[in-house]
Amino acid sequence: MKRLVTVFVVMAFAGYGYAQSLSLPPSGNNQKAKVSQNIGPVEISITYSSPRVHTAKGDDRTGHIWGELVPYGFLEQGFGFNAMPWRAGANENTVIKFSHDVKVEGKDLKAGTYGLFLAPSKDGQWTWIFSSNSTSWGSFFYKPNEDVLRVDVTPQDAPFTDYLMYGFDDRQANSATAYLQWEKKRIPLRIEETDVNDLYLSMIRNQLRSTPGFDYRNYSQAATFCAQNKINLDEALAWANRAADPIFGGREEFTTIQAKSAVLSAMGKDADADAAMEKAIHAPDASVQVVHQYGRTLLNAGKNDKAMEVFKFNAQKNPTDKFTPNVGLARGYTALGDKKSAIKYWEEAIKNVPENQKANIKFYQGELDKLKAGK
Repeated sequence: MKRLVTVFVVMAFAGYGYAQSLSLPPSGNNQKAKVSQNIGPVEISITYSSPRVHTAKGDDRTGHIWGELVPYGFLEQGFGFNAMPWRAGANENTVIKFSHDVKVEGKDLKAGTYGLFLAPSKDGQWTWIFSSNSTSWGSFFYKPNEDVLRVDVTPQDAPFTDYLMYGFDDRQANSATAYLQWEKKRIPLRIEETDVNDLYLSMIRNQLRSTPGFDYRNYSQAATFCAQNKINLDEALAWANRAADPIFGGREEFTTIQAKSAVLSAMGKDADADAAMEKAIHAPDASVQVVHQYGRTLLNAGKNDKAMEVFKFNAQKNPTDKFTPNVGLARGYTALGDKKSAIKYWEEAIKNVPENQKANIKFYQGELDKLKAGK
């Protein structure tokens, strides 16, 4: 019996059934890290291990990172495989993942998970490499025939960074720049999604065919999204109509009518859009705030006379509110050049500032003081 137990233990440690690993610090104490960034619905993540310029013994390797610790180009390690680029980090592969297709430095790259490597250069551009192999230990098993994409970039000087780090900056609605920063270098990687709105639109269509499609408000939101981006306007108008149609469970209320107005405006049908908004502000649920905001929108568009009509209507509709309608009238008369009336309504508004607006009373008083000073 004792012999059988001994054989079992030996076999286990020899690899026969021994699968449990210990929780130990990462090799070289190179801390594991992960960063992520969204470009619209596109999620990008980078997982890496972070080496340090200063060693655990306190040695300062500044000036000895690039071209020494990290060799330039592709290094022959004598490991029996191919000349290898740098693993762009430490320990296991640095891994980059894209939830959707993207463009990297202007070149197409499919959604997926990739090993990320870097070939630095003493002079000239450095080369980022995306490999289909994302599960190896570093670049020791690198094979060039697994390359999916290579892109060249220009390294930049950067403030000293002790621990290697990845991050994202220059974030725009449809792009961002990933970067590796270490020692005194920063290596950028421009990532774009040129069809962000198309991706959102595809997601919206799919969602409206599922549970969200039973809520009329989601059709209204979908229509508004299209109007704001001036895309898919015919379908957007159908969504707006459905949101307000009781036959489909819709409701004709301020937000649904406003969504239709926005689509009509994006189509260039201004008269129809104005008529829809006139209907919207008369809807029973149109609050003093949404009517006021519509008037502000008209002022910003230079439609001062129309804005004044809206502000007057708001005051008539909400006679017990002595603040918001008066602010609207003050702004409207200011835009029309009637300072005397504007002063009158600012004074009335300031006398009736509600508790939730008292933090802004200095601003309101400033608007009044400017008018009194003739500015």
